[in-house]
Amino acid sequence: MTDVVVVGGGIIGLTAAVRLLERGAGVTVWSPDDPAGTVSEVAAAVWYPTRTTFDPRVLDWATTTYREFRRQAREGVPGVLVRETRNLERGGATGQPWWAPAVGRVRYLDPGPPWTREVRFDAPLVEMGVYLPWLRERVLSLGGKVVRRRVDRLEEALLEAPVVVNATGLAAGALCGDADVHPVRGQIVLVANPGVFTSVRDESSPSTYVHPRTRDVVLGGTYEENDWSLTPDPAIRDAILERCLALVPELAGAPVLGEKVGLRPARHGGPRVEAEKWPGGTVVHAYGHGGAGMTLSWGCADEVALLAT
Repeated sequence: MTDVVVVGGGIIGLTAAVRLLERGAGVTVWSPDDPAGTVSEVAAAVWYPTRTTFDPRVLDWATTTYREFRRQAREGVPGVLVRETRNLERGGATGQPWWAPAVGRVRYLDPGPPWTREVRFDAPLVEMGVYLPWLRERVLSLGGKVVRRRVDRLEEALLEAPVVVNATGLAAGALCGDADVHPVRGQIVLVANPGVFTSVRDESSPSTYVHPRTRDVVLGGTYEENDWSLTPDPAIRDAILERCLALVPELAGAPVLGEKVGLRPARHGGPRVEAEKWPGGTVVHAYGHGGAGMTLSWGCADEVALLAT
């Protein structure tokens, strides 16, 4: 027996496991895949509450997560960077974005047509291929366990622990009968980094973004609701390249290193983070973050730990 079984080995599950272990709980993480096999690994993983509307809890999660990643960047945690970010808007907005208090220093510039405003701020960026293995090792170093295991019913975990954290992403739809859970397909292209250090995001539709990492640049993207296909589409790849090169001409000639597709675990109504009594124990739900999993991860982990303990 263990105190808590965390079902799900992506960024939501692993950060929750770390916070629970720091509170003294015995924790076992069940995941059907290694970190490299989770949808979190595909994510561009730049702090920004993508397709997330204002809610006081969401702002609190985003603020906590922003501060935690800034702290980790200062301390040299593997895979954690901070990039100046330029958000290019076309809608004529003039007020402060709802998420701005989480960031602190935000500047507003006039970029000229076709954009109506540029919002500039510093944002954490996480290289998931490096960071997720670090998180897993953090869980182990705190005394937790990570087990390769797939579940068909959450009751399986309740047989092993009185508290279960349901961080199963898309699988939560079937595991707890939540019809609001649905996939949002995202396709990205990776190119070699020719010396670009500023993230750029065009808020138009389709959203276009350029996020430079240490050795490569993530180019995107797509937001295709209820599309389950994991096969890269060559036409989408070419369109992403065309839009991103128009946005950041310095990328011209950068070799294409690959492309990836992931299914964001979205939920109508926003993320579900709450405790629920089940026969045999308590299930703490933590799913439905869509494309904002990294952005809300540590804040949600704090709340999950409070709910679980």
